[in-house]
Amino acid sequence: MNNEVKAIKPKRKKTILIFGISSFLGSNLAEFFKDEYKVVGTYNKNPVRIPGILTIPCDVLQKDEVQLVLFAFRPDITIYAVGMSSVVDCALEPERADALNTSGLFNVVDYCARYKSQICFISSANVFAGEKKNYLEMDIPDPNTIYGKTQASAEFYIQKTSLNYILFRSSKLYGRSNNPKRFTWFDLIQMKLSQKEQIELDDYVSTGYLDVYYLAMILKICFDREVKNRLFQVSSTDQMTLYNFTKKYAEIFNDQSTLITKGKWSYPILTSAATHVAEKFYFDLDVSNLEGFLNIKLPSIEESLNYTFKRLHGVKKESKKDKNTGGVNFI
Repeated sequence: MNNEVKAIKPKRKKTILIFGISSFLGSNLAEFFKDEYKVVGTYNKNPVRIPGILTIPCDVLQKDEVQLVLFAFRPDITIYAVGMSSVVDCALEPERADALNTSGLFNVVDYCARYKSQICFISSANVFAGEKKNYLEMDIPDPNTIYGKTQASAEFYIQKTSLNYILFRSSKLYGRSNNPKRFTWFDLIQMKLSQKEQIELDDYVSTGYLDVYYLAMILKICFDREVKNRLFQVSSTDQMTLYNFTKKYAEIFNDQSTLITKGKWSYPILTSAATHVAEKFYFDLDVSNLEGFLNIKLPSIEESLNYTFKRLHGVKKESKKDKNTGGVNFI
């Protein structure tokens, strides 16, 4: 009988390549995944350093640069986190929005197919017009903004050309920036409330709100199960305006809610939009498909904020990166 114990080979860490690691989404996903995956990230004009992660320059609009990165690292999964996510900014710079949100993605998708990497793309509820209804994955996108139009084009291209993809159509994501010089809207709300400043917030656009780490956890489940060629909608189970979201935030984070007032922010609708010309907009994503497929329960906005409070609570007010908080703390 051979009693010799055979050496067990350690399980190979999968490689995740994140295009746009300097972005809010890219940097937070990198922080979340870096312990269990080998993470590599690219940036263009905003160099970023994340401990334990290799970051390199790459312009997604240059095909040769995209090809070189994918050839060099041969990632198992490629996440596209480049782009413009502001409805207003996209309306002001439509050509730049189209280049970053669609053209750059097309380059990445093409070379992902060549080097057998799964493409993961985070789309938006803005592919819809914001009518007062419950939107399903099977509903045909009918965007009424430049931003929504670019996201719908990206979804369509991936589904028609890629043989290995996973798409997540998401409600509004919130969290902290990993770059102390570039604040997210969530950072700015925290800052203003902590400094006792009056803040006027939109009360006309209703959407779901989800901590970015919830999205990261869902991505991890799908990556671990090797789910492919699926489109899932990800959102809190309820919707609020930014005004009501911030009021709920103030309640949970013990901030002064009287500083928060109602306002109406610009929502630049395309002149060619065929539907919905009302003043108020509703982005209610049905999430039953994702919940049933993964056997999970997505949180309400209040539950998401309670999770955020626990994730961030007790950290000093320092402009330092931290793997648990992902950025500047104003608590």
